[in-house]
Amino acid sequence: MGMLHNITAGSPRTLIKPVIYTTLSNLVGILPFILLVEAARLIFEPFTAPDAVLNTARLWLVCAGMAVSVLVLFLSEIPAYRSQFRSAYRAAAEGRSRLAEHLRKLPLGYLNRRDPGDLANMMMGDFTMVEHGISHLVPQMIGAFIMPILALCGLAFIDWRMALSLFAAFPIALLLVLLTNGLQSKLGNNHIRAKLDAGNRLQEYLNGIRVIKAYNMTGDSFVRLERSFKELMRHSIRIEGLLGPIVLSAIAFLRAGLTLMIMAGAYYLMDGSLNLLVFVTFLLVGTRIYDPLTTALVNYAEFRYHVQAGERIVALLSEPIMSGERQAPAGHDVVLERVTFGYQAKTVLQDVSVTMKAGSFTALVGPSGSGKSTVLRLIARFYDPDSGVITMGGENIRHVEPEALLSQVAMVFQDVYLFQDTIGNNIRFGRKGATQEEVEEAAKQACCHDFIIKLPLGYDTVVGEGGSTLSGGEKQRVSIARAILKNAPIVLLDEATASLDPENEVEIQRAINRLVQGRTVIAIAHRLKTVRHAKQIIVLNGGQIVEAGQHEQLLEQQGLYARLWRRQHESSGWRMSS
Repeated sequence: MGMLHNITAGSPRTLIKPVIYTTLSNLVGILPFILLVEAARLIFEPFTAPDAVLNTARLWLVCAGMAVSVLVLFLSEIPAYRSQFRSAYRAAAEGRSRLAEHLRKLPLGYLNRRDPGDLANMMMGDFTMVEHGISHLVPQMIGAFIMPILALCGLAFIDWRMALSLFAAFPIALLLVLLTNGLQSKLGNNHIRAKLDAGNRLQEYLNGIRVIKAYNMTGDSFVRLERSFKELMRHSIRIEGLLGPIVLSAIAFLRAGLTLMIMAGAYYLMDGSLNLLVFVTFLLVGTRIYDPLTTALVNYAEFRYHVQAGERIVALLSEPIMSGERQAPAGHDVVLERVTFGYQAKTVLQDVSVTMKAGSFTALVGPSGSGKSTVLRLIARFYDPDSGVITMGGENIRHVEPEALLSQVAMVFQDVYLFQDTIGNNIRFGRKGATQEEVEEAAKQACCHDFIIKLPLGYDTVVGEGGSTLSGGEKQRVSIARAILKNAPIVLLDEATASLDPENEVEIQRAINRLVQGRTVIAIAHRLKTVRHAKQIIVLNGGQIVEAGQHEQLLEQQGLYARLWRRQHESSGWRMSS
């Protein structure tokens, strides 16, 4: 049952209909053989019994039954075929949606540890194997084993000795396949890893194509992609070359049963303990009974490979999502109490405590790598702290349902990502169901309405993936419009003006000023002049708070903040010399 659970990506119920219809179809497939045996009995009866006469009327009736049985077999295949493919594609479609929803609820730290190419391959490639497993492998394999079992039981009533000889070699063939499960799993895992590595290297190559062109990284200078393709080729040949002989050996043992049955039949005919008609019956059935079993053995190695793909999906679906059941708190003050957090083995924040009052403006400043962005991510609960408590309105955010918490928070990132959709829909991500008037009003407040209406289709203009058809300043203003439309009481700004030209910076600063009015604002800034009027400025260094206060107070302390302030003033007059 574990393998069936994995090959269906955790939804074994999807196999019920395909297995039932396929089994019924296989049972109907036995009818022609039964009628064939009866036809053989009628034909051979005059030769075995001297007084017997060929019953032509009954023989014609049997022939008509065989023709009808072929039609019935065809009709029974239709629902089997439909149930297999409908169940397969429905299971894959629902599974992909379920996995995407699960990914959204996982901690961001887990997603950062996984390679995006790995997740993309799982979403598409692994689920494609789930589709194939449900539609082509499992129902047929189950049906292939049910039919011979029924045939064995039926033939045993005719002559148990011949029935046993027919299936005598089957346990050896099955044992050979089962004993090599470990080898099959190892080869399959190695092939999957090679395939994932090739996919990851290809994605890396495409994402870095500008750097490759700019630095002429061709030929021997960029060999990882070619090496990964060759490694995939090597593992593909290896899995086929090693598993092929195993499967062929199992089939040879399986079909050896027919030879044993013929030898046993000849022996029993010679000593007079076997009727010729019975021997002919076993010959007719024996030549066909191995076809479904042969198919099952051939498909078993592929079945095991598909199970491994399903195991990866099930393992990801079993990853614990972020907990929390309470609704969003009414208050909007944010407090960090002795918070410590690290990415894997590296500690980024150490014993940080700070209070940010509702409706206040708090700035986070400090050198790169001091932990500023990590503070924002912890407040938005992209991660949970290793120790300490973060509260919002007095409520521990660990106890708040993650989506309810994020409904209270709007974020503007330094690196803006826009989806490959219309500009209007990208703004509407801030609040689902917003009217066109509300979208345009948010755009006006974010100072982006004017450039949007100049585009060929206005708000219906589709932007490239990631917003590639817009400039950095335009993308930033669209993201601010999105945050304005969300109308959340807490606003997190992560270097929103760090990499903009002066003209764009003025426009975006106006948009931000409208966004933050009356809200709890926590902003990261390298340009200290943009936060000099903050209610409190928190100075971080090495993951700890080293200074806190207002602009003038921090300058008087002559500490890190004052040193950063002086350096920025000194660099403002910097010019490139010839």
